[in-house]
Amino acid sequence: MLRQKIGREEFDYPALMSALARYANPRAKAGSLMRRGVVVRVKKGLYVFGDTYRRRPVSRELLANLIHGPSYVSLESALSYHGLIPERVTAVTSVTPKRPKRFETPLGCFVYRQVPLSAFPIGMQRVETGDIAFLIASPERALADKLRDDRGHPLRSHGDMSDYLLNDLRIEPEDLAGFDTYVLESLAAAERSSKIALLVRWLRRRRSPRE
Repeated sequence: MLRQKIGREEFDYPALMSALARYANPRAKAGSLMRRGVVVRVKKGLYVFGDTYRRRPVSRELLANLIHGPSYVSLESALSYHGLIPERVTAVTSVTPKRPKRFETPLGCFVYRQVPLSAFPIGMQRVETGDIAFLIASPERALADKLRDDRGHPLRSHGDMSDYLLNDLRIEPEDLAGFDTYVLESLAAAERSSKIALLVRWLRRRRSPRE
């Protein structure tokens, strides 16, 4: 009955209470469902169905949008989603104009990095797959956020940038060929980032070796 009333795997408290409205005490019934593993509480007000009751895998990208907002998936998680880096990412990384946050949940770790409000919308994309829709960074935005966030690499020269992108991150050169440098220029200006500005120059130099 509950699965008939809630079609999605990810749902909020009002949806849960509406689905349990026929019970004399919906809150008590919700507690019973959580103890039995039918429903899993991700955080206050946000739930998913337990493993054996799911019709499809839970979208951790959608959960990341819902756990702390406004936000969208970026950094390593978006780079992995777009197939730019070979590593499988465990924590879901996002950006937000709010203060940085970290949430440990039954569905894994969700990390949020702060970016300037003026830069927040640049490079944000909406992805729709089936009944799921979530916000994620474009490849350009994800890489720019990774550059800005990675304080272990100074990146002062074209050689530094080549080594970082091709060796440290192991991004294939052909995957960088179609990057939109105008998006990156907008981000460099909005965030006043010398690293992102260097990335723009590096990309244009590879496309036009005589520049």
